[in-house]
Amino acid sequence: MASDRTDMFGYASLYALRNASVRTGVYVGVCLSVTLSTWVIVANRVPFLEQFALLRNLVAVSLLALVALIPVLSFWHMPGNLLASSLVAWLIFSLSYRLLCMYFVGLARRYSAVQIFVLGAVPYMLVVTVSWLWTIVRRVRSSTATHPNHQVSHENHQVS
Repeated sequence: MASDRTDMFGYASLYALRNASVRTGVYVGVCLSVTLSTWVIVANRVPFLEQFALLRNLVAVSLLALVALIPVLSFWHMPGNLLASSLVAWLIFSLSYRLLCMYFVGLARRYSAVQIFVLGAVPYMLVVTVSWLWTIVRRVRSSTATHPNHQVSHENHQVS
């Protein structure tokens, strides 16, 4: 009788969720998807709110932006984790956008799912790059700060 949990059916697929960055990406992706789905359903199925369309859209975009900031705020000092978390989240969001395009054909006329992925992935990649550069600068500054009394040795070489 095997007591190893890896023998259980489906356990290997959940193993990736042990990683905090992947888990955060999944949660953020689901939250982004729920926000987008709610926005699209309200915009298309609740006609009496049409008079507040600008406010509704502003609130929805603000919510999407706030949720999309979670990986950045969680993993700012870890660029690799930030990259993984943000791309997992945005991939889930893009897939849910693609599913919504099947029911709301007007969405696909404006942007495709690939365009939505790129529109989110590029800003995340820029933030990851800034995070990576900031991490490098911090490490260099901390490595020079650890040896404040270190004297640079100058050897006097006489040239004949």
